[in-house]
Amino acid sequence: MAESVDAVVIGAGVVGLAVARALALAGREVIVLESEDAIGTGSSSRNSEVIHAGIYYPQGSLKAGFCVAGRRRLYPYCAARGVGHRRCGKLIVATHEAQIAGLRELEAKARANGVDDIRWLEGAEAMAMEPALQCVAALASPSTGIIDSHGLMLAYQGDAEDGGAVIAFKSAVLGGRVSGAGAIELRVGGQAPMTLAARAVVNAAGLFAQSVAATLEGLDPKSVPARHLAKGSYFSLAGPAPFTHLIYPAPDAAGLGVHLTFDLGGQAKFGPDVEWVEEIDYRVDPRRSESFYDAVRRYWPGLADHSLRPAYAGIRPKLQAPGEAARDFVLQGAADHGVAGLVNLYGIESPGLTASLAIADAVVALLEA
Repeated sequence: MAESVDAVVIGAGVVGLAVARALALAGREVIVLESEDAIGTGSSSRNSEVIHAGIYYPQGSLKAGFCVAGRRRLYPYCAARGVGHRRCGKLIVATHEAQIAGLRELEAKARANGVDDIRWLEGAEAMAMEPALQCVAALASPSTGIIDSHGLMLAYQGDAEDGGAVIAFKSAVLGGRVSGAGAIELRVGGQAPMTLAARAVVNAAGLFAQSVAATLEGLDPKSVPARHLAKGSYFSLAGPAPFTHLIYPAPDAAGLGVHLTFDLGGQAKFGPDVEWVEEIDYRVDPRRSESFYDAVRRYWPGLADHSLRPAYAGIRPKLQAPGEAARDFVLQGAADHGVAGLVNLYGIESPGLTASLAIADAVVALLEA
């Protein structure tokens, strides 16, 4: 027999927890199903921990809208809930004249997205701010910051649980079906296997969202987009970095480039690079540091030999294949796939952490539509 529940969220990453929080605050009974034994063990804990301003994304895209709206809410939320963060600002740098036109286009895109504090800097201005930097021009983004991503997820978890939500760890969704009684039945594994009949299901499984969706009988397989895995490795810096801002190179077609960020303790790190892979493997190949030295020295010529150490890697669930144009977030509700009460989230990568509060509100709205 299936146990009836109101709402199920699949996945306890930063977006899944934000959704659970929003649903609980809306008065719904929520169960979060997480296959691992802790929150945020996937993409949510393997990223740059940056609060993004909303600069890079096409005007009118979900990424642009959710990032700007999420960032505007995230800073006050972190301050109110005691989540570690710092609005340190970021410089996006052009290291040669050929990149200036692209940087100007990026400035226009940022303003179109509502990033109204973006500022153009000539090379001398930027290098006066950061003497170790080498560039011919830069964009300054004061709204960019850094955050304790685990602290944020703990805050979301606390809010959700205060609202009555329950998280079931080591409870993988093995499959399910759309029943004829206005419910979605989910077969849940773990130490106490069970079947849940939920009125609402939010698939926020991140890297495994497509796999979960593929197991739901009654959902058209054509509605499930292909998933492509982009691995990004990070290297930490041995010793202090001579920068107070995050430093990003001008972006290229593959991503935002190997950038310099630091955590709240001041540890500097570089990454991610882009490596298209077939399997999820978080090991960092030390040999990849060779390309990091070349990339970083374009804007920081003083990077010393043998100063980079393998740190960690993350995997991003891309919707585009290698060589294709970047794809937007996909939030699918009943109007898209025909299953009442089901919301599938696909391709939730960067800026998913920054956008998490806004994404959660959009999911609640889809379920209420």
